[in-house]
Formats: sequence, C-alpha cells, structure tokens
Amino acid sequence: MAELRLGPLLRYADGSSATVWVEASRPCTAEVRCADGARGAARTFQVAGHHYALVPVTGLTPGTTTSYDVLLDGTRVWPPPDAAGSPRRFPPSVIRTPHEGDGVRVAFGSCRWAAPPPDEHDPVGPDALDALAARIAADPDGERPDVLLLLGDQVYADETSEATRRWLAARRDLGDPPGNEVADYEEYTRLYHESWLDPEVRWLLSTVPSCMIFDDHDVIDDWNTSAAWLEDMRATPWWRERLLSGLMSYWVHQHLGNLSPAELAADPLYAAVRELPDGTDELRAFACKADADPSAVRWSYRRDFGRVRLLMVDTRAARVLDEDDRAMLDPGESEWLREQALTDRGSYDHLLIGTSLPWLLPHLVHDAEAWNAALCRGERGARWARFGEDLRRRADLEHWAAFPASFAALTGLIAQAGSGAEAPATVLVLSGDVHHAYVAEPVWPSAAPDARVLQLTCSPVHNSVPLSIRIGFRFGWSAAARALGRRFARHGRCERPPVGWRKKGGPWFGNQLMTLTLNGRSARLRLEQAQPNRVLKTVEESVLTPT
Repeated sequence: MAELRLGPLLRYADGSSATVWVEASRPCTAEVRCADGARGAARTFQVAGHHYALVPVTGLTPGTTTSYDVLLDGTRVWPPPDAAGSPRRFPPSVIRTPHEGDGVRVAFGSCRWAAPPPDEHDPVGPDALDALAARIAADPDGERPDVLLLLGDQVYADETSEATRRWLAARRDLGDPPGNEVADYEEYTRLYHESWLDPEVRWLLSTVPSCMIFDDHDVIDDWNTSAAWLEDMRATPWWRERLLSGLMSYWVHQHLGNLSPAELAADPLYAAVRELPDGTDELRAFACKADADPSAVRWSYRRDFGRVRLLMVDTRAARVLDEDDRAMLDPGESEWLREQALTDRGSYDHLLIGTSLPWLLPHLVHDAEAWNAALCRGERGARWARFGEDLRRRADLEHWAAFPASFAALTGLIAQAGSGAEAPATVLVLSGDVHHAYVAEPVWPSAAPDARVLQLTCSPVHNSVPLSIRIGFRFGWSAAARALGRRFARHGRCERPPVGWRKKGGPWFGNQLMTLTLNGRSARLRLEQAQPNRVLKTVEESVLTPT
C-alpha cells in the first residue's frame, strides 16, 4: 500500500482551482477529494527513486472554504489517523478560494533553518511558522494569510543540523568533500523531509497556499557571487553534482507548485517527466542546460490575487557575472520583469516585487557594495581588484547594490510602474536574506511616483541573528555610517545612486513574519515576532496608504 511520505502542500489556489503537492512511498494515483465535491487526481512521477504528484483540483466555488482529504490508490492518507483516544491536534486542512473583490492578506519572510524535534533544545529560538500554525489551528475560522511567500533559503544545503549530519555520516565518509553539507539529490530530499515534516509546518503548508523562490543557501552560501567565484566552484570535484541536485530538487519541491494549472499544462518538461517511467535523466538534462546557459531557463513567475500582482524574481540563477557587464538579471529576465510590471497596469491596485535580496539596504552597506563592485571591475587597478574579490566573498557583498546598473534599472522600472493615471496605490518590494526586518522608503530626486513605494524586508523566519549583525545593521543606518559610506563611494569613483532613501521602521531582530493586508487601494503592514510557546507578538503595525 502506498504511504504519504511528505505533504500535502497546498500550493496554487484561485477562485475555482488549486494544486496540491505530495510525495508517496511508491507509484500510485494521488487524489484530492473536497467536502464540497470538488476533486482532482494525478498519477505520480518518479525522480531518483522518489514518487511525486501535483494534483490539480477543479470545481471549487469562489469565496468558499472546503476541507479536503488526500487518497493514494483509493486509501485515505490525509488527514492522518488519530492515535486511539487522543484528541485531534490540528483542524482539517482546507482550501479557501478568493471571491472577486475580496481583500488579500500576504504573509512573507525568508531564511528558515529546520526546527529540531520538540523534545530537543532549539539553538535559534522559536520558529515563526510554527507560531503561525498554532494561531491558525487555535482559531480555524479566524484571520489567516491568503498566501504565504517564502523568499529564499527554504533549506540549507551548506548548514545542516546535527540530526542530518548523523544521517549523512551513516551514508558516507564526512571526511570527504563536501563534508557535512549535502552532496546529491537523495541528500537534498533529506533536507525537505526534515523541514516539511515538522508537524506544525506540515499542517500549515497543507492549508495555506504558498509561493516560493530560492536564495543562496538552497544551493550554497553566496551562490553566483562573481565570475571568479563560479570558476573556482566549477573546479571543485563535488560542485557539479551539488548544483544539479539543487536545481532538480528545487524544481520538484518548490518550482512546480508556483505554477498555475494552465502553466503546468503548457510546460514541456513537466509533460515529459510525467510521461516517462523515470524522469530523472530528463530533469537532469534540464538542470545541465540551466547550468550551462542560465538565460535558457526562467525561474521567475507572476501570480495575480484579484487586483494584487506579484512578481517573484530570481536573483540567483539569472545573474550575468562578467565584470564588464555585471547584471542581477540577464537581458531576457530583465525584459520579462519589465513587461510583467507594465502590462495592463490598470488591472492591479498593488504591485508586489518579491526578490530575496533587498533593493534598498542600510546606506553604509549599499555604498560598500557599490564601492566593492567598482574595485572588482578594475576602477582602482589590478591590486585593488584582487582585494575587492576577496572582500566580496568574505563580506557577502552581492545584493542589488553590487550590481549598480541593475539597481538603477529596477529603480527606473519601479518609478515608471508607479507613475501616471494607471498607477497602483503601492509598489512594494518584498525581501529577506539579511536576518533582520526594516521598512525603507525611497526619496526621489525630482517628481516622486504617484504610488507609495516601500522596501519591506523580513527575515529570518527561523535562524540565528548574531550580535555582529545586530550591531552592524543598527550602525549601517546611522549618520556616521552614511558619512563613511560616502568615503567608500568617492574612493571607488561610484556614481550617485538614482534615488535616495530613508529608514521608516526598524531594524527589528528575531524570528519573524511580515503580513500585508491589501483591500481595494488600502494597505496595512504588521510585523510579528515568534515568542516561546508558539506565540506571535505584534511589534509593529502601520497603515501604508490612506484608508
């Protein structure tokens, strides 16, 4: 009999359809049956000995909430059976479908290290996703996000837990590279199991739709920092298998669920993998193509939630690393972003740009990254260039500011999207990565856009926040830091950025989530931090637009 190994994850949901992702123990037919009669079924596909299905559910009614069961070959496997005599720990998983005109509630964050078992000490403190799950479970009919955006570092391939290290040690010699980091597809599946089998997170992801995008730790810290970095990694014997496995496992576990049923139906790779007895070689060839020519693959995607448009942007695999032509996005990706932001602007009231890396950073950090980019491209000669490359890797200087032309292009696109008669109420850049939260607002040198433009940064969901980060980022916003940053910029002969900005809130440190409530042309923001005993505490709440 087929067993449910991982999931279900409720991924896509609109007014009449949804997709539910599962991993089974063997080949089977996965089926979702909703209490209101909506249903769907899909045959599993195989990758590297694992069996997955993404079940399309149709026949849903807009503006309703319906519970659902998951069946494998006709046997119900979700909700899991209760132990004899024990109370049910979680309410039934449900699919909520939006109704035209409803508001949208978007929760987001990044950087989630897998939580240890409940009986073990958690070295990085309470998990914000665990706390969110506990709150929803306690009041199933109360407030909950309409979608959860996970903005990178969903798994840590290069920072494994003690339990995973023990599992790796039983599989291979950790004295051989890459040591206690993951090496292949099977080891990646261990990370997803460890993270998504957490009981609270498993139930949360079964009942709240999610959108995901990778960041560096999904593959390795500072992934695609520079051309020199990539050359060094490609000379490392274990790198190729690590990268291909990372891309393959991301496609299976995260990317597929980002797509709508129509996009899935038109995806030739998805069709090929489903038709083959074993799709491993086909998926591996796709990953090889993505490695050889990143512009041949698009990981970015668009989702529309009523009159809210979300553009999730790949800021890792789509980079151009040539020092003379450095760009955060390759030309095709950049044009895609521009087209998606500017097409039918009158059809949305809020534009959300999800990018794992913040657009607006503390001023000192921005200036240091722009200065470093100038050194690395030879602005101060070969000796400074060598110093700059070493510093770039040691200090993680690889955000939008480290790609000055891309920073300027994104700034110009945001201004254009937010201006004119069809301007939305807000253009909000949602980011994570930097292990703290803050709100920054651009200050335009001339006429400001009509839309309210903000950088909203929130991380980590569950990870450590070292004292050095707390001190460094607090100082980074100070007047003294701005003066120091200007000295860096002058030394690098850097052009002034096309926009200024000021901190409007933060920095806040802790395991946390931000939630946007978007209703008509109004927008509200709430920041909550995880407390002991799975409680979320509101530490900031503000109105972003007039009600």
